[in-house]
Amino acid sequence: MNTTLSSAIDQFMRKLFASIFSFLLLIAPAVASQDSDELVEATIKAVIGLRATVPNTARTANYLGNERAGSGIVIGDDGLVLTIGYLILEASDVQITDSQGDYVPAEIVAYDYDSGFGLVRATRSLGIKGIPLGDSSFLSPGDTALIISHIGPDYMRVVQVVDVREFPGYWEYLLDQAIFTSPPFGGFGGAALISSKGKLVGVGSLIVNDAITAEGSRPVPGNMFVPINLLKPIFNDLLQNGRASGESRPWLGVNTSFDRGHLFVFRVAIDSPAEVAGIKPNDIIIAVNGQPVSSMASFFRNVWATGPAGVDVRISIVRDGIVREITVNSGDRYDWLRTDPMPLHSAMLH
Repeated sequence: MNTTLSSAIDQFMRKLFASIFSFLLLIAPAVASQDSDELVEATIKAVIGLRATVPNTARTANYLGNERAGSGIVIGDDGLVLTIGYLILEASDVQITDSQGDYVPAEIVAYDYDSGFGLVRATRSLGIKGIPLGDSSFLSPGDTALIISHIGPDYMRVVQVVDVREFPGYWEYLLDQAIFTSPPFGGFGGAALISSKGKLVGVGSLIVNDAITAEGSRPVPGNMFVPINLLKPIFNDLLQNGRASGESRPWLGVNTSFDRGHLFVFRVAIDSPAEVAGIKPNDIIIAVNGQPVSSMASFFRNVWATGPAGVDVRISIVRDGIVREITVNSGDRYDWLRTDPMPLHSAMLH
């Protein structure tokens, strides 16, 4: 095993085993009744290291970087690994760690923009048993959970689920029921959220400053996890086709922020439908197809309700104090991304 990784795990096990086992013992006696050493070791081993190289020509290179690192979660005994999709998006090379802590090549199986999940598969046996999937719908504020990551210095932390709510992402992304935990955990990218039953219920996506947003109180920082239940209905499609089946949502290519009751455009993707149509940074979006925009989420839903990718979307903006109507011929984000450097390999791998 990689000496540094082995030493880190051993140190971590000595320092945190008591608190982790207490978590299992107090909250899930049935799980904790198993041999404690095997339980903790198996859970840790299922969360592995992942690193990806992205070429300069990739659309996301400027925003997400050329070298990306985080965690992956082994969910299949055949080397199938679940991660957060932005780690592998447009990657030309992906590597993951095996049971000895050595990096081995992996191939991209799938990327799903709507959920944010990514799947890769090792090109040889990892020697790691897959972790079972839980039911994220049972999570409620106040529940205790466990975060496990391959990225230090903590690697693992007992946290509390503080909210389950809608999450709109400025990059035209929306989760109806995202999981928020606190306190904040640094190694969030692709980290595993483990329920009190010892099962995977979420995949780490972001660190946020508003995990708790109670009215009248100061926002509390924490992390946002993508619920595992979003994977289940699209899982077979991802394995077979590399993406979910069905029509793609219309994509514009605008990054927005909602502030003081207004939706501001702060970036327009190069070569995107929005750029071609003439939408610019600092425009204020006030309506979609005549429907007023009251939030970032309402903006997304109004655009998506127009029809599938390729439909014309009428956007009302304010620029220099003047209301303008701009018709955007929407696109398919998958067509815009440059995934050719490492095509999806699901057909040959499954």
